[in-house]
This record gives sequence, C-alpha cells and structure tokens, in this order.
Amino acid sequence: MSGRPEALWPLFSALTGLDGIGPKTAQALEALHVTAPRDLLMTLPHSGIARQKRPSVRGAVLPDTLTVEVVIGQHRPPRKRGAPYRIEVDDAETRFQLVYFHARDDYLARLLPTGQRRVVSGRVELFDGVPQMVHPDHVLPPDEAGTLPAFEPVYPLTSGVTQKLMARAVADALTRLPDLPEWIDPALKAQEDWPGFGDALRAAHAPQSAADLAPNAPARRRLAYDEFFAHQITLALARADRRRGKGRETRGDGALRRRVLDALPYALTGAQARAVDEIAADMKAPERMNRLLQGDVGAGKTLVAFLALLIAVEAGGQGVMMAPTEILARQHLEGLRPLAEQAGVVLELLTGRDKGSERKAKLAALARGDIQVLVGTHAVFQADVDFADLRLAIVDEQHRFGVRQRLELAKKGYRADVLVMTATPIPRSLALASYGDMDVSVLDEKPPGRQPIKTALVSSARLDEVLDHLRKAVADGRQAYWVCPLVEESEAVDLTAAEDRFKHLRAALGEGVVGLVHGQMPGDEKDAAMARFVAGETAVLVATTVIEVGVNVPNATIMVIERAESFGLAQLHQLRGRVGRGEGASTCLLMYQPPLSETGEKRLTILRETEDGFRIAEADLEMRGAGDLIGTAQSGVPRFRIADLEHQAALMAIAQSDARLLLSEDSALRSPRGQAARLLLWLMRQDEAIRLISVG
Repeated sequence: MSGRPEALWPLFSALTGLDGIGPKTAQALEALHVTAPRDLLMTLPHSGIARQKRPSVRGAVLPDTLTVEVVIGQHRPPRKRGAPYRIEVDDAETRFQLVYFHARDDYLARLLPTGQRRVVSGRVELFDGVPQMVHPDHVLPPDEAGTLPAFEPVYPLTSGVTQKLMARAVADALTRLPDLPEWIDPALKAQEDWPGFGDALRAAHAPQSAADLAPNAPARRRLAYDEFFAHQITLALARADRRRGKGRETRGDGALRRRVLDALPYALTGAQARAVDEIAADMKAPERMNRLLQGDVGAGKTLVAFLALLIAVEAGGQGVMMAPTEILARQHLEGLRPLAEQAGVVLELLTGRDKGSERKAKLAALARGDIQVLVGTHAVFQADVDFADLRLAIVDEQHRFGVRQRLELAKKGYRADVLVMTATPIPRSLALASYGDMDVSVLDEKPPGRQPIKTALVSSARLDEVLDHLRKAVADGRQAYWVCPLVEESEAVDLTAAEDRFKHLRAALGEGVVGLVHGQMPGDEKDAAMARFVAGETAVLVATTVIEVGVNVPNATIMVIERAESFGLAQLHQLRGRVGRGEGASTCLLMYQPPLSETGEKRLTILRETEDGFRIAEADLEMRGAGDLIGTAQSGVPRFRIADLEHQAALMAIAQSDARLLLSEDSALRSPRGQAARLLLWLMRQDEAIRLISVG
C-alpha cells in the first residue's frame, strides 16, 4: 500500500497537461484547492444556464439569459472613451442591441459582420425600454449552433479562470477517468439506483436541467456517498487501530452505585440509565473505551459521569475527571462531593494552584491509591503525577480539549478507558463527521425537577422596563446574569461595552450589587468575581460570554442577553442553560436591536419556542451550515468537495454503518471490494487511512 496505485496516476498528474491549462492557470486554480485532474473532476458545477434557442427576445420576462438567431445590422462605435460599443441586430420579431465595453472595433467587425446571421446567447436586460444583450456569452455561426449545450453548467471560478476554460479542462480530465472497480455495497447501490463512479462524474458535469444540480440527484448523491464512505472508512480504521491497543477489563459489583442511587430523591431518566449501561459494557470489554457522552444543558451528565467513575473504584481502581478551567474543576468538585459522601469515596482536587507540601501530600496519596477519584485541570498531566491504578479518565470537552490531550491521558494511565463529555448538542450528521471514531451515548431527556425557562424577546428600546424587573427580582433575593455582546472587531470594544453596562447597572441598582467578569481580566480576579456571585454576595453578574461554560448558580433565575441577534443559536442555548437550575421559575430575556433581520428573527423565535438542544442544533445547521456551526478552523469537521452535510446527513449514517461492516468482515481490505475501497481512499486523499492500513 506504499505508493499510489497506477490506475489513478492520470488523475494525479500535473494540471498543465490538460486542455487550456498552462502554468499561470494552474497557479490560479490553486485558489479553488485544485492541484490535480482529480480535484477538477470533484469540482462540480454549482448552477446552470438554459441555452435553448427561441425565436425572439420579445415576450421574454427580462432580465433573463436568452439564445436567439439574429441578422446583424449597423455597428455604432463609441463617440467618447469609456462609452459602450453598440450593434443593432434583428431577430425573427424585433430589433435589439448587443453592447460591448472596452472591445476592439476590428475584433467586433470580424466577430459580428453586418448583414450576416449569427446565434447569440447571453443575459438580456431592458434599458430605456430597449432590450440589450451586454457582452454575449456565445456568438456562433448558425451551422455551429448545435455545439451549444441546451443546459450549460456553471462552475465556481477564481480570478484568471473563465467558464469556457473550466469546461474545456473538465472535458479533457474526464477522458482520463480509469475504469474503477465498485466499492459501494452492491445491495445499497441497487436499492438507491446509483450510477457507477465514472458515469456519476460524467453525469454530474453534464446536467440536463436544474434538477440534476440538486443534492438529491442520483449522480450527486452517489459522489457524496463516496466522500462520506472514504471518510468513515478512515474513522473506522482509526477506531480499529485504537482498539488493537489493549485495554483492561473493569467490572464493578454495583455496590457503590447502589448507595448513590438509593440516596437520590429521584430515579435516573431512561437516557441516563441507558448511558450508564453502555459505559459499563465498554469498561468490561478488553478493548479501550472511547465514548462520547453527549447531553443537552441540564440533562444530568454529571451524575452519569460519577456513576462511571464509581465503576472504576468498585473494580479497585481510580478515576480522574478533567475540566478545561480551574472554575469548572471546582464546580465539578462541588457537584460530585455530596455524591462521593453518599458512596463513601475519597475525592480530591488537583489544579495548578496546589503548591509545596500540600501538593506533595496529594501526589503521595494518589500514588498510594488513597485518593479514589481525582478532579483536575491540565495539571493532572504533569510528569510528577502518578496514579496507583487509573482505570477511567473523563474529559469535560468544551471544545478546548483535543485528541492530543486524550492521548497524553492514555499514556498516563494503565490503558485507561476514556469518556468525553460535551454539553453541545451536535446534530447526528456532524457528530458522525467529527466524532465518527467514537461510540456515542446521548442524554436526550431532562431529569425531573428541572424548571422550564420562560424565554422572551425584548427590544433594546425597553431597557428601562428590564431594569425595573431586575430591581424587583434583586429585592426578592434573586440573582441574574447580564451578558454583553462580543464585538468581533476588538477586545477593547468588548471591554468598554461590558464596563459601560456594569457602570450603568451599578448606578441603577446600587453599589456592591453588581459584579463584572470579562475575557481581559487576570484569572484570579475572574475567579474572585465568580466566587462572589456564586456565594450570593453580588446579585447581578455582568459578563462577556466567559460564563457559558458550566457555571452552576442555582439561585440565578434571570438571564439577560444583550444584542442576542449577534450570537449563534447554540451559544444562546448554552447561555440560557445557566439559569433554571434551582427551585425558582426562571426567565431568559433576549434583547435585540431593532430592526431584526429575517434570519435574526428566525433564530430568536426558535429559542423562544423550544428548549430542546438537539432541535436547536439542527435548526442552526440548516441556517448556518456545518463549518460555521462549530467554527471550521478548530472543528475537525472534514471539508468535503461534493458532499453537503446539511442536505445529505442521512447518507453519512449509512456510510458509517457500511464502513464498519466492511472492516468487520475484511479488516485488512484484501477482498475484491476491500481492494476497491483502497482505491477509493487514494482517490479521496485519505492519507491517514492509507497509513493505518499499511501499518496494520
């Protein structure tokens, strides 16, 4: 598997060999990420232009792109520089003008000789009541009109590359397509009625109508599936590779878990019980667990995580729970402490703040196995931290905790199982794309006792009413968050926005009532401000979005979000989830600056109507697209050339099960279909997968 298979060489040769592509054009195409014929073939037209001939421009609804046969009349060169060159023409029913800017007279005289017939095709618009075709796309003698496609594909372009050039280069690249064996499961291909790979590419580049450009057109679905399938084979190989690294069988007797569950005032939700069972089954297995625990705000992830940690302790081992920040680590500790007391388990915290003899004592206890569950920040990774018997590592992944840290953690422990928690509901298709190598448990029910949150939209013009509402609430002993918008241009502007609002609220509500946290503050000041709010010393916390992650203040029942229209849906949902954690009824006020754009209104209305994070995430995906949803730069969501995660999400799920099935039957991809799948991996530039196969 060392070198690229010979069959694919023509598709990965230099672009400069293709019709019309010289060194300069090849360089221009790099802007479209096109560096080989294969990339050109995977760059499909995004729209098309109907070029059927009609007798006259008369009666057409303008502006529109039209194709008509005309007799060329008088040429009118421009009188002064910069004015257009006009040519009178007559079709079967009416006279109109062809208009050119900056064109050479001799060139136009040759192209459009007076008295001759020509077929012209281009966009026609009305100017002062006269139809004009400005810079026709095509001018042909009538006997060559047949070369004009009835429906002409339109490609994405970059400067220095024209539609004609793309069409010529693609046509040439298509002649190099080798005949490749089929890698799609025959039953699936028959059921979906998909063409073969080569036929699909040829059809996708020669659409006959707008319907052929839609994501559900058979040729496009087939090619999208090829991309998804290659990606999922890569993830399945990574998963298999990880599973070859032996894990340990961790079985608990359930005694500690029973103590905790008996002491709880309510039963686990069905989703929580299912997740605990899935985790227990993984921990029992000889392979290492790599599971994602995905739960909406308030779905009870902490309890599931703690029950998983207890399995490790029941088996005589240790567990660690990692948080991205000190505040969150302390919060986890507070949340777990009552549960640990119920179970009679020794729980400790380790952060960068532990120094000197206190730190030494903790490390010694950890190495002896006296500390059974450790909660910590990245400090857990330092070289002098040793566990007696680490069985389970739980990572609270607020998108700040990458694969590299997961690996470091694995190195620490004796083949520890890994559970990653995320509070961001991710639509299934995206979860499969970015976490496809992991097994996923989803908490999609709210535990009993969570209060619904009343969400209202308020125009910023009604600020005084909001302040009155807040004054009453504070007088009743309630607490509130006030989130200021993040202004992208500069952090300095954010700061003034938050500081101005802080001063304004302090003046309105009184000294000592209002606290402030923002991204520019030193960590200890931020922690102190948060601590005062958690302790109830301040009643209102003004913040930029630093609070969206994990803080838990049950007494906070009001969330005001200023300029809510400038936040993403998922972010608003996370922020809203900071209230509604206690006994009291909670409200979330989404303040917006009128007038709201249509999408702005749609986003805020979805939030007002539902608290279901998965529904919100699906809506967010539809509105913003996959890249924006998790910030493509750091999301790890692959960039597909043809496939479209929003409209073809269902295909991703099929690709995942198919890839896992293929590898379970043929782990080294040696069967005829396995060999074909290897070609697909090379074709889709899945170098990581290729490396894994050659190692395996």
